[in-house]
Amino acid sequence: MNTMKFTLNEKEFEATLDDGISLMDVLREQAGLISPKNGCAPQGSCGCCTVIVDGKAVSSCAVPAKNVQGKNVVTLEGFTEKERDVFAKAFTIAAGSQCGFCTPGIVVRAKSLIQKNPTPSREEIAVSLNNHICRCTGFVKIVDAIDIAAKALSGQPLPDADYSGKIGSSLPRMDGEKFALGERPYIDDITMPGMQYAAFLFSPHPRIKVETIDTSAAERLAGVTRIVTAKDVAGQRKQGTIYKDWPLFIAEGETTHCIGDILAAVVAKDVRTARKGVEQIKLKYEMLPGIFDPEEALKPGTVQVHADHVNLLSDSVIKRGDVDSALKASVFVETKTFETQMIEHAFLEPESSIAYLKDGIVEVLSQGQGVFDDRKQIASFLNLPEEKVNVTLITNGGAFGGKEDISIQGQVALMAMLTKTPVKATLTREESIRLHPKRHPIKMTYTVGCDADGKLTAVRARMIGDKGAYASVGTKVLERAAGHACGPYNILHSDVEALAVYTNNLPCGAMRGFGANQASFAMEGMMDILAEKVGIDGWEMRWRNVVDIGDTFCTGQVFERAVGIKKTLLAVKDIYYSSKYAGIGCGIKNVGIGNGMAEYGQAVVTVHPDETITINTGFTEMGQGFCTVMIQFFSEVTGIDPRKVRVHIDTTEPTPCGMTTASRATVLGGRAVIKAGQEMKKDLDAGKTISQLAGKKYFGEVVIDYTTSLEQKTKKPITHMSFGFATQVCILDDQGKLKKFVAAHDVGKVINKKLIEGQLEGSIHMGLGYALTEELKLKDGVPESFKFRSLGILRAKDMPETEIILIEEHESEGPFGAKGVGEIGLVPTAGAVAGALYKFDGIRRFKLPMRDSPAAKAIVK
Repeated sequence: MNTMKFTLNEKEFEATLDDGISLMDVLREQAGLISPKNGCAPQGSCGCCTVIVDGKAVSSCAVPAKNVQGKNVVTLEGFTEKERDVFAKAFTIAAGSQCGFCTPGIVVRAKSLIQKNPTPSREEIAVSLNNHICRCTGFVKIVDAIDIAAKALSGQPLPDADYSGKIGSSLPRMDGEKFALGERPYIDDITMPGMQYAAFLFSPHPRIKVETIDTSAAERLAGVTRIVTAKDVAGQRKQGTIYKDWPLFIAEGETTHCIGDILAAVVAKDVRTARKGVEQIKLKYEMLPGIFDPEEALKPGTVQVHADHVNLLSDSVIKRGDVDSALKASVFVETKTFETQMIEHAFLEPESSIAYLKDGIVEVLSQGQGVFDDRKQIASFLNLPEEKVNVTLITNGGAFGGKEDISIQGQVALMAMLTKTPVKATLTREESIRLHPKRHPIKMTYTVGCDADGKLTAVRARMIGDKGAYASVGTKVLERAAGHACGPYNILHSDVEALAVYTNNLPCGAMRGFGANQASFAMEGMMDILAEKVGIDGWEMRWRNVVDIGDTFCTGQVFERAVGIKKTLLAVKDIYYSSKYAGIGCGIKNVGIGNGMAEYGQAVVTVHPDETITINTGFTEMGQGFCTVMIQFFSEVTGIDPRKVRVHIDTTEPTPCGMTTASRATVLGGRAVIKAGQEMKKDLDAGKTISQLAGKKYFGEVVIDYTTSLEQKTKKPITHMSFGFATQVCILDDQGKLKKFVAAHDVGKVINKKLIEGQLEGSIHMGLGYALTEELKLKDGVPESFKFRSLGILRAKDMPETEIILIEEHESEGPFGAKGVGEIGLVPTAGAVAGALYKFDGIRRFKLPMRDSPAAKAIVK
C-alpha cells in the first residue's frame, strides 16, 4: 500500500492510502479523531466533517487523502486551549448545539472565519455557514454562539452561564461543552477490541421477486468472516412499531416492497471489505410491477403491496353534528384540494448500531427514539427473552420521528450473536434515505362553510395519505391528521375521513408535526379563502373562530383548561397589521399520543457514593434538551446542584415509557422525575445527607390512561391529555422574499428559555423548508436524487429574522405547568407563508412546496 505524510495538528502524520480513501477516513480511522463527523460522505454537503487544510476550511469527506500530502491539516482537536475553551463555552451559553452532530464542523468553520475576519457581522457569519446543514437549531443560536466566540477571542468577557437549575433559567445543556468540541461520541465514533464491521445489500428495485441470493464469491473474499441472510433468523423476521409487517431480511422466494428492503449483510474485518463483499453478492430476481400512487392503489384489481393485507391500511373517521344541513345553511361555502409532499428527515447522523455479547446478554447500542421498543423487537427477532437483551441509547444525532422505527439494530444484534464478536454497522447517506420512513404526502379535499360574519359552520375533509411500503406509525399519523382537520377552531359540525394507503414507495411514518401540519396547511388556506369572501382579514377571521375553554376540538373533546390561543393571537396583532405583506396561521398540536392509548412516564433516581446523581429513564434525548430539563425538574425539587446530576437512558431500570414522540417526553418524563425527586427530598428534609443516601434509589411514575379512541362511543371524549397552541406571522419584503417570522406559542410554563426558543427556531426553519423548498421526489418508488443538496433544506443565510414570543398558560397535567413544544413550532408555518405570498402576488397556492413563489426562488437561486 502507498503511504503519504502531512502535518496533523502540528505533528507529522503518516497515512496509508487505500483506493478512494478520503481525508475524513484517514482522520477518523487511522488518526483516531472523532470531531470530523460523517454525515453525508462523499457528498461534501452537510459540513459535519469540516477541517482546515492550509488555512482553508474544507469538507474532508470530499477531499481525496492523497491530495493533502505535505499539507497542514488542523482539526478541532488541534485548536489552542484558549480557542477550545472559548468555543465550548460560547456554544453552551448560547444553546448553539442541540443534537450536536453538526457542531464540531461548524466550530471549525467559525475558527476559519474569525481568523480572516475577527469581528464578523451576523450576516457574514450566516453566509460563512453556507456549506453547513443544521436540522435542529434554525441557525439562530449558532450565529449567536459564533458572535459570542468572536468577541471573546478579541478580548471581551464571555457571558456568565446560569447553573442555578431553577425553573425558567437557561441551564446549559448537559455535556454541552463536549458536544461543541466533538468529544461526546456517537455510535460511529465508538470502537471496541475485536470489533468487526457490517454492510448491507439492499433491493435494487422497489418490487422484485427474489429468486436466489448467491453469496459464494463474497464468502471467498479475504477479510469477510460471515454472510447473514433471512436463513439465519431464529425469531420473528417481521417487526414493526404497531403492525409487524416489516421484514428485517427478505428471503429467497419472497417479494420486496421498496428499495429499502435488506436482502443480506456482510461482516468483515473493516468497512471497506464489508462493502466490497456486498458488491460480490449475485442476486437473481424477477422484476415485478409496483404501485406508486395511493389513489390508484385503492382501485380494484391493482397491485397488492402485501400479499396478506389489502392496500388500505387504515380508515380514520370523525363525524359530529349534521354537516350537510350546516353547509346548506351557510352563507359561504368553498371546496378546495390541497397536497403536501414527501419530506426526508435529514437528521445529520445516519443510522448506526453496535452490538456485542456480555455475560450472556446481547448488548445493543442504539440511536433510536425508544430503547424499550427497540429491545422488544430485537428480542423477538433473535428469539430471546427480553431480559437477555439490553439496549443503551448513545448520543442521538437528530431524529424528528425518523428513528422511531427499528432500523438496523436487529440485524447488527444478530450478526454479533453469530460471530460472537462486537459488530458495528453505519449506513451511508443514500442507504439512510432508502431505509427510514419519511413524512407522509397527503392529498386533502376540504369543504368549509361559514356565516355572513365569518363564523365557521362545518368542515368536510377527505384525506389520502401515501403510507409507502410499511405501516410504521402511519395509522396514527392519518388518525392525527383527521383529529386536527379543523385546526384550533370551534366547529360544531365535522365529517372527516383519513385513509392510510400502502404503496411501493419509501415508507412513511413519524415526522415532526405527525399529520397536524399537513391538515393545518389545508385548514389555514380555507380560513384565508373564506375571510376574503366575508370581507375581513386573516387575523380577524381567526379571532372570531379560535377555541376557548368550553369549546370543542375536531375529535369532540371539550377544552377544559390551558387554552392560550387567543393570547398568541393578541401577541402578534400589531405586527400583523403593521406589515404590508403578512400572512398568518394558527396551530394546535396534541401533547401525548392519546386516542385511547395508555401512556407512562417513569424515572429512577440513583445516589452514588461520590454524591453524584443519575436519573434513569426510557425517553430519548435527540437534541431537544430532554436530559437538561429533567435535571432542572430534579434540581428544582431537591435543591441539588444540577452539575452533580446526569441522565442515563437504557433498559436496565424499570422505566419502559415508550417512544419519545407526540411532544410528550417533557410532560411524562418530567412528572416522573419530580415524583422521584420529591421522595428523595423527604429523606433530605429528615436530615439525611447526600452521602448518607448513597446506593439508594427513588422511583417516580405517572400514568395517563383516561383518553378515548376515535371509535369509542362516549358523550364526553377526551382524545388527548393536553394541547399546545400557536399563532405565527410570516412577513415578506417588497421583492417577496422572507423578511421576518414571528411565532407566539402557548408553552404552558417556560422551563428553559433558550432551549424552548431553540426548539421553536429549529421548527420554524424546518417549517419554512416544508412550505417553500423541501421535497424528496420519487419516480417509480426511487428518489430522483440521494444528494443532500437536492432536498431543498434552508441554509443559515436563508433564515429570516425570527422573533419568538412565549405565552404561559398553566397546564395542570404538565410538570410545573409545562407543555411539550417539540412539534407545534411548524404546524401553522406553511399556512402563514402561503397567506403572505397571496398578499404579495395574489396567487392562491394549494400544493407544497411552493417553489414557484418569489420567496422560494430567492432561496434556491
